[in-house]
Amino acid sequence: MTIDLSGRVAVVTGAGGGLGREHALLLARRGAKVVINDVGGSVAGVGAASAAAEAVVKEIKSAGGDAIANASSVTDYAAVEAMMDEARSRWGKIDILVNNAGILRDKSFSKMTLEDFRSVLDVHLMGSVHCTKAVWNHMKERGFGRIVLTTSSSGLYGNFGQANYGAAKLALVGLMQTLALEGAKYNIRVNCLAPSAGTRMLDGLMSEDTMKLLPPSAVSPGVLALVADDAPSRTILCAGGGSYEQAHITLTRGIFAGTDDEAAERVAGNWDAIGDRKGEIVPESGLSQSQMEIEKFNAR
Repeated sequence: MTIDLSGRVAVVTGAGGGLGREHALLLARRGAKVVINDVGGSVAGVGAASAAAEAVVKEIKSAGGDAIANASSVTDYAAVEAMMDEARSRWGKIDILVNNAGILRDKSFSKMTLEDFRSVLDVHLMGSVHCTKAVWNHMKERGFGRIVLTTSSSGLYGNFGQANYGAAKLALVGLMQTLALEGAKYNIRVNCLAPSAGTRMLDGLMSEDTMKLLPPSAVSPGVLALVADDAPSRTILCAGGGSYEQAHITLTRGIFAGTDDEAAERVAGNWDAIGDRKGEIVPESGLSQSQMEIEKFNAR
């Protein structure tokens, strides 16, 4: 079955280059009208220019598609609202949001300034919150929405020198988990993408040969699948080099250690049993943990 986005309107942030550009180009090739948002700054989030976004718009229009450029910072909620209003004014609606904008300010935690920590959270986490909030009620009213949040293996599994980036990226998974639940009855499907791609954000971190094995274009088909009419929801899709995997936050069956004065010692003496993954589950919601613990209490 071919995924056809004809008639759909998409907003892609950080779309002036790298992954965002490839996402936008693919969505446009499949028929979507696209807002190309990019502030045009450096990897560290310094500077601003509209040239990058305008160049992608030119590519899309040259291929027969329709797109507009926007150089607003996702950290500015008023500017984000204005961007969404412009898209709705031009095309009448917004169906798809791909939150891709991001910056890097890598340092070991001991050397990282609080400003660098906040700045990364502000772009990745609050930038995604701003864009999602600006379209959420519109999507609810229309009974349709597809939202992609860009997480990372650094958030899921950690990476030296990226405490700020990892914290922001895992926070987006938490955002997805709740928004997917709240959006379900309105046909709003919310997913996370964890990409591996040789973009400028990885310059100097990977060899040139490795970078060539991970072209950004190899990730974008995953985005297309996540914004399709029959897309899943609450999926953490990992993608790189043409390979795709799913990550899950699971819960082991654990043990009942009691509440008396020796409970801590029972926990400390049973790490293997607590961590035994046999029978682990992917909880339907945060209440699942409490429900399991009550069941073990009652069965003691």
